[in-house]
Amino acid sequence: MRELFLTDHEAYIRWIDLPGDGPVRVFVHGLGCTAASDFAHIAAHPALGGGRALLVDLLGHGLSDRPADFDYRMESQAGAVAAVLDHLGLTGVDLVGHSMGGAVTIHLAAARPDLVARLVVAEPNLYAGGGAFSSPVAAQDEDTFVASGFARMLALARRADYAARLRLADPRAVHRSATALVEGSVPAPGDLLATLPLPRTFLLGELSRPDPDAEKAAGFGVPVIEVPGAGHNLMLDNAEGFATALARALSATPSPTPGHDGD
Repeated sequence: MRELFLTDHEAYIRWIDLPGDGPVRVFVHGLGCTAASDFAHIAAHPALGGGRALLVDLLGHGLSDRPADFDYRMESQAGAVAAVLDHLGLTGVDLVGHSMGGAVTIHLAAARPDLVARLVVAEPNLYAGGGAFSSPVAAQDEDTFVASGFARMLALARRADYAARLRLADPRAVHRSATALVEGSVPAPGDLLATLPLPRTFLLGELSRPDPDAEKAAGFGVPVIEVPGAGHNLMLDNAEGFATALARALSATPSPTPGHDGD
């Protein structure tokens, strides 16, 4: 594990650095998750042919610190990940984000295009409104969620593996992150994705269809690759299929980025 002290937030952001040759791949997890639990097995998968991998825990999640005054918005998390890449002197990385992490990586690619060569997002939050997880969290008062809602969510978690990951997250960070997803940002990640001047791919679980965001991404000219037999947790539901789809996305010949024609 490696760490960087972010002076602006007086907090450490931490990541696992897996050595390798070739392209550097940076993996960013979703809400209430950790990078190692979601992506270690993917980063080491033979389909990806090796390469250095950074498994980054966002602030408030996993092994990273939990600054009380951090807003936990996607743009702010993107800035923290960018600080890691600047600290390591990395540019032109392959950036992979799932769910909330997809929104974070889109903001990062838009704000710092010098850092990113390719972007792959797996069922990202493209527009305001949240999802099945974030919406019920954001509907609660922050202090109430911290005091009792978080524990209740852990107790009622449908997936034991998700509860195990969620236990490592800070309740206040989860609430503020969920609220940010519901409120959305300006510009929205979807609008940014539409015009990013770099190769972009959208990964979709077969069981998540129909998916309006995937349809919008396809309308922007973003290739959509389906992972068979998978729902929203693509890399856990079908690791083999996800790794194969990711390898395909990272090896595809770039196509021209179309202009955004509105929503």
